[in-house]
Amino acid sequence: MDERVQRYVDMGVALGVNVGGKIVGAILVWVIGRVIIRGVMSLMQRSAALKKLDVTLANYLESAASVLLNILLVIAVLSVFGVETTTFASLLAAIGIAIGMAWSGLLSNLAAGIFMILLRPFKVGDFVMAGGVTGTIHSIGLFATALDTPDNVRTIVGNGKIFSDNIHNYSTNPFRRVDCTAQLAHGADHEAAIKRLRARLALIPDVMKEPAPTVEILEFNLAGPVLAVRPFCHTDHYWDVYFATTKVIREELGKMGLPVPSQHVHIQQLAAAPPLRSGSAELHPTA
Repeated sequence: MDERVQRYVDMGVALGVNVGGKIVGAILVWVIGRVIIRGVMSLMQRSAALKKLDVTLANYLESAASVLLNILLVIAVLSVFGVETTTFASLLAAIGIAIGMAWSGLLSNLAAGIFMILLRPFKVGDFVMAGGVTGTIHSIGLFATALDTPDNVRTIVGNGKIFSDNIHNYSTNPFRRVDCTAQLAHGADHEAAIKRLRARLALIPDVMKEPAPTVEILEFNLAGPVLAVRPFCHTDHYWDVYFATTKVIREELGKMGLPVPSQHVHIQQLAAAPPLRSGSAELHPTA
């Protein structure tokens, strides 16, 4: 009986030593691997070559390198426990296929993110309208892009939606046109109004000298001519120039003492219709 117990004890000790050794080895591999990964990421962040790249592309490369290194570390830890790398790779591929079938939308977002990184329709800091959202690009991820809207709301949009829709990049060109209108009355001196507005628009801060602001008759309505008032400015100053332009329109036209635009609608009153007769009864039209 003692020999049998001793045998079980020896087996338990051997198993404990074996498993314990593997656990200690896995811990060492994990700690050393994490140190190496942090070192590699630190080198990448300080790399002069990456600093010369676009911020979006640099962040994308750092994120991809971090994911890849961590996957390799997990494989190395599992190999310490005797898990075959080929078996793990096959399992990982099977899991990837299952996830891909269940989450095909995520894969489309991933593919769109890769294409956006390569084609670069916009970069971090650009003011765009993408995926139905207007705002400043905060970050471009593997699956989604984050934008800060003008009212300072962080909005996350899937890359697939952005890439499949129209993209308006307001930061690509050096300037934008600000579109405002001014309503004049029929009796107003439109030539004097145009001349005065052109001169005053040129004095607004951040309005570009070239191209010069344009003020022309856009259309006519019942009240009179409508002027198109269009200064040009950089995207960063768009709303400042827009509000300053509307203020200039109000002040300058008010100083000129122009007649107030009004719409006159003439209503012709129809003569009362004679009563309708049907047999001996008279039918009167209802009011």
